[in-house]
Amino acid sequence: MRILFTCLLFAALHTTAQLPAQYRLHEKEIAEMERNAHMRLSPTSPAGAEGLSSASTNFDVKYYRCEWEVDPAVRYITGKVTVYFIVTTASTDITFDLMSPLVADSVKQRNNTLNKQQANNSLQVFFPASVSAGTLDSVSIYYKGIPAETGFGSFIQDQHAGTPVMWSLSEPYGARDWWPCKNGNNDKADSIDIIITNPAQYKAASNGMLQSETLIAGGTKKVAWWKHRYPIASYLVCFAVTNYSVFNRTVQIGGTTLPMVTYCYPESLTSFQNGTQNTLDAMVIFYNLFGDYPFSKEKYGHVQFGWGGGMEHQTASFIVSIVDYLTAHELAHQWFGDKITCGSWEDIWLNEGFATHLTKLYFEKKLPQATLSLRKDDIDYITAQPGGTLKVDDTTSVGRIFDNRLTYAKGGSVLNMLRFKLGDSVYFKAIRSYLQDPKLAYNFARTPDLKRHLEQVSGKNLTEFFNDWYTGQGYPSYKIEWNPVGSRHVRVKINQTTSHAAVNFFELPVPIKFKNATQQKTVVFDNTSNGQEFLENLGFTPDSIFIDPEYWLITKNNTVSKIADNSAPNSVTVYPNPIQSQLSVLLRNFSTAAADISLYNAAGQLLFTQKTNLVNGSEYVELPTAHLPAGMYSLRIIAGDFKFTKKLIK
Repeated sequence: MRILFTCLLFAALHTTAQLPAQYRLHEKEIAEMERNAHMRLSPTSPAGAEGLSSASTNFDVKYYRCEWEVDPAVRYITGKVTVYFIVTTASTDITFDLMSPLVADSVKQRNNTLNKQQANNSLQVFFPASVSAGTLDSVSIYYKGIPAETGFGSFIQDQHAGTPVMWSLSEPYGARDWWPCKNGNNDKADSIDIIITNPAQYKAASNGMLQSETLIAGGTKKVAWWKHRYPIASYLVCFAVTNYSVFNRTVQIGGTTLPMVTYCYPESLTSFQNGTQNTLDAMVIFYNLFGDYPFSKEKYGHVQFGWGGGMEHQTASFIVSIVDYLTAHELAHQWFGDKITCGSWEDIWLNEGFATHLTKLYFEKKLPQATLSLRKDDIDYITAQPGGTLKVDDTTSVGRIFDNRLTYAKGGSVLNMLRFKLGDSVYFKAIRSYLQDPKLAYNFARTPDLKRHLEQVSGKNLTEFFNDWYTGQGYPSYKIEWNPVGSRHVRVKINQTTSHAAVNFFELPVPIKFKNATQQKTVVFDNTSNGQEFLENLGFTPDSIFIDPEYWLITKNNTVSKIADNSAPNSVTVYPNPIQSQLSVLLRNFSTAAADISLYNAAGQLLFTQKTNLVNGSEYVELPTAHLPAGMYSLRIIAGDFKFTKKLIK
C-alpha cells in the first residue's frame, strides 16, 4: 500500500549515482510520514475487530454494482450499491458495514422496500422471510451523506493547481467510510461495476475497463461506467474525479498486448508521459519472475492523486508522482496484495514485504550497481532497534500495521533471506507455486500458506526459520574466529548472540568471503549451533575474511578475529574411523617443516606414503581409501623426532 512521498524527495531518486546513498534516507522519512498519517486514525474507532468490520458472516458477496454521484468541489456522496450475495446459513437478516454519518435512505429487494436498522457503523437489513442457505439474492442500498473523516484518507476532497479533485483510499479500514460493503479481509466480490456521475468538465477513473462516458442532464453531467471482472477486496475498490488528462501506452507480456492507461493532472502530463516506460519495464521484469500480470484481460493504469504516496487499487494504482520506487512498488502489489490478499492485517507483510522485495528485484535489474548498498541500508534500518515481530501484534493500531521498519523493510529482507537460503531457482519456483495455488489465487492467504509452498517446493522444513523471523524478534550478531590450516585450508568457529530474548539462536546459512592479495572465495556455512567449527578447503591461504559480503542476512555488530592455533604441540586428528571413501589427517602446531605420512595393511605392507610440507606448522591431508578392501590398517606419521601410529579399520 501506501508509501508516503513528497515531490521534493523524488528528485534525488532520478540520480543513479546517488541512489544507493540516499535511498534509505527517503525510506526513513517515508516511514515517519506514513506512521504520522496513519496514527491520525480516530481513537474513537471500535477496537479489536479484524478490519474493524461489523458485517455478518452469514452471506458471501458475489457482485457489487456501485452507482455514485459526486462533485469534486463538494465533500458529499450520493450512492446506490446493489449487492448480489449467496446466503451461507438460513437467515432472516444480513448486516453490512457503513459508517453512521452516511444515511441509508432505503433498502430495496426487487423494488420492495425492506426493513433496516442503522447503528454503530453498521446497516442491518431484514428479509420478509427466512432465506435458505445457498440462495443467490440481492439488495440495493440507497444512501447519501458526508463521509466520515477518519484521518487515513478514505475519502478526500482537495485541489490541485486550483482545480477540485476527489479520490478514495480505503486501506486498511476505510471502505465503510464511504460505501456499504463487507469491510474485513474475508470476502472478495467476484466482480464489480462502478458507475460514476460527476460534473461534465471532469473525468472519473476507477477499477477495470472503461465501458462508456455519457453526457446527461443537458450536457452538464457525465456518467462513466467501469467494469471489472476479477475478484476484489472491498478496500481495493476506488474512484477519483478531476480534470484528468488521459493517455494510453501498451506493453507486450507473454504474447499479450496489455493496455497501460494513465489519468494524470494536466500540469503533470509531461512527467507522467516520460516516466511511464519505467513501469512498463517493471511489468516485464515481474512477468519474467512471477508469471502473467494477474489482470491481463483488462488493463493496468496509473491515477494521479494528492495523497503523499501511492495505493495499489486493483488495475489502477493511485500515485502522487511518477518515480521508479513508487511505481514499481504499487505495480508489485497487483501480484502480492491484489491477486493474493493478506487474510488478516496480522499478515500485512504478505502485501507490503513482497512489494518491497519486488521493488529491490526491479532495481537489481535496472541498477545492479546499487544492489548491495540498498540491501545494507535496509539491514541497518531494521537492526536500528533490537526487537519487533514481522507478525502484527496489534491489528487495531494502524501505525503498527504499517510500521515501515517491520512490515516493509523487515518483510522484504526476510523474503530475500529465504531466497538466499533456498537458492534462486527453488525460491522463485515456490513463489510462483504460491501465486498459482487455486485456493489462494484471487483470494486471501495467511503466512502458513506461503510457508507451505516454500516447504513443498524446497523439501526443507522451515518451521524454525518462521519461528525465528515471523513470530520471533531481533537478529543475530556473529563472532567469527578463524585461522589458516596449512596451504589450502581454513578453520572457522562461529558463535552468535541475539538482540532479543525471544530467539535464543538463529539457524542460518552464513556466507563468509575469504581473500588474499590475488584470490578470493565465498563459502556458505550451515550454522546450526553456537560454537560450531568448520574446516574448509579454499585452495589458498587467506589473509582476511568478511561476513555476509552481499548483505543477505539481517544481522549487526559482527566481529572477526584471526586467532593463533591453540591446539597442543604436534596435534594429530585422524577421521573417520572406520575408514570411508577417504581418510582425513589434520596436523597442527608442529615445529618441523614437513611430515611423512604412510599407510600400511595388517601384514605390514606399505600401501601409501606422502611427504607433506607443513605451512606455519600445520596441514590438512586427504588420503584416497575407497579402493581398499575391508580389514585392519595402520597410519604412521613421522615429523623430525615425532612419531605417531594409529590403528584403523575398514
